[in-house]
Amino acid sequence: MKRHAFLSPMSAACIALSLGVSAGVAKTVVLRTGRQIRADVIRQDEQAVILDLGRDVLRIPRAQIQAIREDSPAPDKPAEETAPQVQTQGLYRTTQSPKTTIEQNVSRFGEAVVLVNTPSGGGSGFLINPDGHLITNYHVIARETLIKTTVFHRTDTGFEQKRYDKVKIVAINPYTDLALLKIEDAGRQFQHVYLGDMSRVSVGETVFAIGNPLGLTRTVSQGIVSTTNRDFEGQLYVQTTADINPGNSGGPLFNLAGEVIGVTSMGYVFYGGLNFAIPADTVKAFIDNWDAFAYREDNPNAGFRYLQPGGRTNRDAPPAAKVPEL
Repeated sequence: MKRHAFLSPMSAACIALSLGVSAGVAKTVVLRTGRQIRADVIRQDEQAVILDLGRDVLRIPRAQIQAIREDSPAPDKPAEETAPQVQTQGLYRTTQSPKTTIEQNVSRFGEAVVLVNTPSGGGSGFLINPDGHLITNYHVIARETLIKTTVFHRTDTGFEQKRYDKVKIVAINPYTDLALLKIEDAGRQFQHVYLGDMSRVSVGETVFAIGNPLGLTRTVSQGIVSTTNRDFEGQLYVQTTADINPGNSGGPLFNLAGEVIGVTSMGYVFYGGLNFAIPADTVKAFIDNWDAFAYREDNPNAGFRYLQPGGRTNRDAPPAAKVPEL
């Protein structure tokens, strides 16, 4: 668990006098974990921010800070000091956060990656909003109706596994291999991810996956984007060198801004570095139009149904075949 440095009231007075500051400026510090601290800022530089908490002074390293906000931001406030704006798009959220490290992103979004279990096996998934909606691969839950999820809730001492037995199938699309589920009767708000924009994904940039390969929960693998538009049978995939193994299916592929740019879907077991994810734009289109793929209990194995052909109306025998003239 990360600790911040507390200073004594005498040290606080010495810092203020040495800086020639009589009173700090009230600001809100947003940590990488999502927590916020509102206090007077005594000093801030490239290394750390020092806050006046009244009887104590708190020193927070810059690496643990996501943004610093003022109640009334000054016109010349640097862009990096402004908290990213979150946009709600139906069931999912988007934002444009600055790039950080894999370690910081795992700490921030690791809780949003879940384990999806069915009677025939398991896979991964990720929560897309606080209400419990989550995305996974269709092939993870194909031909199954009894679905359970395990969420790894963060505590002061690590992670606590919490299994949720009431999981509803909201929509499925076998063609794009996507499924939308919802945890019901959770009685709490969930940590969730943000979906990225494929137009801002570049070949060669660093990415990482979080999932549960072979049941090894919360496994992180790192790689790069090999290409953003690999074609398989008419479907586009993000090709990556980040390891994807059985059990990773349905999990998120992140960029360094902590945005999900793909859903890990498949890989070559005997060839390293050939792994594939469904692009975030395909995921967005599926969620935006989820009602078109709404799950039906009377047809659980597919998101479509066949229409019977019309009956024959002309009962006459078909005409005899003719040999073509040369």
